[in-house]
Amino acid sequence: MTRTWNFSPGPAVLPEAVLRRAQAALWDLDGSGIGVLEHSHRGKEFMAVLARAEALVRQLAAVPDDYDVLFLQGGASSQFFMVPMNFLGGATADYCVTGVWSEKAVEEARRFGTVHVACSSAAAGHTYIPGAAETTWSTAPAYAHFTSNNTIYGTQWTGEPAVPAGVPLVCDASSDIFSRPIDVARYALIYAGAQKNLGPSGVTLVIVKKELVAKGARDLPTMLQYRTFAANQSMYNTPPTFGIYVLAEVLRWIDELGGLPAMAARNRAKADLLYAELDRSPVFKGVVRADARSQMNVTFRGRNAAEDAAFVAFATARGLSGLAGHRSVGGMRASIYNAMELGGVQALVEAMQAFAAAHA
Repeated sequence: MTRTWNFSPGPAVLPEAVLRRAQAALWDLDGSGIGVLEHSHRGKEFMAVLARAEALVRQLAAVPDDYDVLFLQGGASSQFFMVPMNFLGGATADYCVTGVWSEKAVEEARRFGTVHVACSSAAAGHTYIPGAAETTWSTAPAYAHFTSNNTIYGTQWTGEPAVPAGVPLVCDASSDIFSRPIDVARYALIYAGAQKNLGPSGVTLVIVKKELVAKGARDLPTMLQYRTFAANQSMYNTPPTFGIYVLAEVLRWIDELGGLPAMAARNRAKADLLYAELDRSPVFKGVVRADARSQMNVTFRGRNAAEDAAFVAFATARGLSGLAGHRSVGGMRASIYNAMELGGVQALVEAMQAFAAAHA
């Protein structure tokens, strides 16, 4: 069959090579005669998968030795409360608010202490990333939190916010993790749901400084302490074994293509192609400010809602799926994560051109 170009924001497109390997592993994992879904999480076959996944995370992102690499469950939404539950303790944390997911993280943090909104793009509909002149940090915050890419609105930080020296920096990198090089040493904790750039839903990658883990609250349920998973190699309970297998295979695919620098170049080429079309199109226009454009989620609109709906239907008929914007903002959104091929973006550009020619 001919596969559809999948522009879904998540769960999202996976590399074809990874899907083929996973297909084979469902029947037989690494020559064991047992499929990956059937293996004990304590068996040597899965333990090898887990070790491979951690090793590739460390290799690709040059993760320093004083960081733990954890594979958790509950998605990024669980990290919204797990971070403040472990590290806020009634103190103040600074949050950069640049979209719905950072707003949800703020809501959860307020259960455990005081939230200082260091900056916000809400007044402009989250169509840009606030700069240093618009950012005010509190005095000695427990940590500072930001969301590196905003899937709903289509904005992305080009780098880390300039937090004061000594303030632990926490990042929700769910929708751009490993899409470009990252200096892990600048962060205290990075978390990301896997279902956009790393694998299927059900796995959450956490990279956290061991020093921070040791400082976490101890009067919490066992499963809500980072130290529990750090002390047990993410194996305190049964982990999402198949999800970790696929994640390891995605990381292997990234490594085979040249690592994070190659991913950055690949993603830049796709985004440049699509934004160039938006900048010249007589029908479609980008939503966000040019200096905040995401290379993962490209948001755009036609001239009215009816035209937007017509284009989504037009694109679907041409084998392009998942282009409707988030229900809260409307319009269109093309999610072009790591695994989206340049050919998919070219097919989308051709569809936009054909639609514009017929409706100009």
